[in-house]
Amino acid sequence: MSEATSAPSPDESGRGSGSVKSAALWAAASQYSQFALQFVTSVLVSRFFLKPEEIGLFSVALATAMILSVIQDFGLTRYLGRHPTADDETVRHCTVIAVTFSFLLAALILALAWPVAHFYGEPRLFRILGLIAASYLLNPWSVVPVALLSRRLDFRGTFLVNASGAIANSGCALILAALGFSTESLAWAMIAQSAVRAVVAQLLRPARPGLGLKPARLWEIIAFGSGSALLYLSGGIGMRTPDLIVGRLQGMAATGLFSRGVALASQLHYLVAGAVSSIYYPTFARLRDEGKELGPYYERVVAAHGAIVWPAMVLLAVLSQPVILLLYGPGWAGAAPLLAYVALAECCFVALPLHMDLPILLGHLRRLFWFNLADTALSVGTLIVGATIGLEAAAGSRIVYGIGWVCIYAGWMHRLVGFRWRAMLRTYAASAGVALATALPALWAVTYWRDPATLGFVGLAASAALGGLCWGLAIVLLRHPARTDLAGMALHLIHPVMSRIPALQRWQNMAQSPDS
Repeated sequence: MSEATSAPSPDESGRGSGSVKSAALWAAASQYSQFALQFVTSVLVSRFFLKPEEIGLFSVALATAMILSVIQDFGLTRYLGRHPTADDETVRHCTVIAVTFSFLLAALILALAWPVAHFYGEPRLFRILGLIAASYLLNPWSVVPVALLSRRLDFRGTFLVNASGAIANSGCALILAALGFSTESLAWAMIAQSAVRAVVAQLLRPARPGLGLKPARLWEIIAFGSGSALLYLSGGIGMRTPDLIVGRLQGMAATGLFSRGVALASQLHYLVAGAVSSIYYPTFARLRDEGKELGPYYERVVAAHGAIVWPAMVLLAVLSQPVILLLYGPGWAGAAPLLAYVALAECCFVALPLHMDLPILLGHLRRLFWFNLADTALSVGTLIVGATIGLEAAAGSRIVYGIGWVCIYAGWMHRLVGFRWRAMLRTYAASAGVALATALPALWAVTYWRDPATLGFVGLAASAALGGLCWGLAIVLLRHPARTDLAGMALHLIHPVMSRIPALQRWQNMAQSPDS
């Protein structure tokens, strides 16, 4: 990487100007506020305004655009994050590249709009894709400023950018859907979100293109981003093609049901594990730099995912019908079995976490691309077979894909990280036992107490609460490998509360006293 030629600006040279703890809190607030707004909006839009066919139409359009959107950021966030100074000249070059690639992306989406509409026999797709393309023209005006805010740990700023954009998206989607704009309400909401994010980001940290560009600097930045572009393109195809395949083989209404099932499982996964996942990469980077063995730490990460995500997903699978009916209403009942299959498949994908991050960290980007290519081929192939049979078979194919996914990556991750097979198998067995124990109250409720369709909110809450108690008991009785880490996390969370209650503080001091 070339050295900066101009003096660093005050904003970008002071990386550590903010408290790390404060930054983490603002980052978590940003993530979970966006999650809450997106979740509530999706529930309201689906329950009161849009039918499965309309949601499916938007899902196909969005999936088409998202496959190409890998070139939107093009590694600029990572480039600015690791640049020594991120001086004004570097920012100017990055902004020019961001704007250029946004026009290229919008042109590609527009070029595909009519062929995609013709392929699916849905003329409405042309207009929806045109609106989505317009939203991408606004994105570069927030990409570089947000990268600079993150670089200096100004997560309060990134929170304001993300929260304002999410509010604009939710408000626009709900208002336009209520006014009868149908699927286009969601596309207009993307434009509103991009516009508000751009305005707020530019107010907080202006970043604009300019003259005096150096071709060598432009090529340096482009070369940095192109190194992982094919990898992310392959991954994007694997992640986004399910809606396209189901839409072609089963129709738009089926795609709407399928996308809602997949989204709900992904949202719960993020809710229970998203907050801690962001700390894994820098933690393993530090361990690598210190020359420590990664295997024991990786086993702890696997144990944490197994202890938390597996029970949550199995419980969601058992309660899929009452959850769908409660959130989306009877018009979406067909999504319940799809949600059950997809939730169970999620257990496979957390069995080997960091399957992308660690190979990149350890310098195996090229080999990772070939593994990811095999992964994508398996995902697309199994889904085509399943969707040809029927909608439930398409969702069931995710379990087959998940098992194959583990087989693809398990041996390679073992060679990279050096985990112990015996420890991993013990973790999987304990996690399966904890998941079963967590789901037992819900299984009893939907089998012997009430019909799943009439379980209602009270039944769901009771099943979840009893499941939580069984989860805690199972963690202890089965001596789950994550029990120590979970106990430490619980103590860390309740310590601020205990310190504010004198009686509890005295009890804690007595418990820690050597004479007690």
